[in-house]
Amino acid sequence: MKYKHLFFDLDHTLWDFDSNAKDTLEEVYAVFNLEQIGVVPFEDFYRLYKIHNDILWERYHKGFVTGEELKWKRMWRTLIEFKIANEPLAKQMSEKFLEILPTKKALFPHTIEVLEYLTEKNYQLHLITNGFEKTQNTKLNTSGLNKYFNQVVTSESSNSIKPHKEIFDYALNKAKAQLHHSIMLGDNLEADIQGAMNAGMDNIFVNHLHTTTTLKPTFTVTSLQQLTSIF
Repeated sequence: MKYKHLFFDLDHTLWDFDSNAKDTLEEVYAVFNLEQIGVVPFEDFYRLYKIHNDILWERYHKGFVTGEELKWKRMWRTLIEFKIANEPLAKQMSEKFLEILPTKKALFPHTIEVLEYLTEKNYQLHLITNGFEKTQNTKLNTSGLNKYFNQVVTSESSNSIKPHKEIFDYALNKAKAQLHHSIMLGDNLEADIQGAMNAGMDNIFVNHLHTTTTLKPTFTVTSLQQLTSIF
């Protein structure tokens, strides 16, 4: 068995971030009665939020904004699109969003089935995530995923961030894993795949969206179920 330690990404790989985020934003939209202040329709609010969220996450990955800035500025930038420059409201929305989001439970198809399969085959499973410590741990506990993972490494706990090599080195050390016995599994080409390459680690591109890329991952799957043909 070449691989002994499997390092998973969480959001967009196992935990269905988009579905869970949309449900959460619908609740935030209602709690703050955004329709009454001209944030209409909800679908436009959601579409614009996704655009600003993606931009800020990319800037966070590159070290241009802090995690705290990302949390509220994605809300603030979205409100600005509706001519609402209300920083206190954006921060309240961010707080409520991060309170509700981790309680959502939508996972990608076959997540539990595959984690059970890998556990039964005695693989050591770990997580490397750029998500926030408290949020990610709540997600794991609420969704029932926590029992499958030995080590959970976040950007906050490691003081680094994917795709930087340091977070992978930190995770390997924490898991007491050797590089040649380890492999990274994730959906993000820059953070997960290029990040693993930066660390010299084999990798699996979990390509739920059937994205094309010039990178050459060690393996590519379009469904978690396909992992059973690799391991």
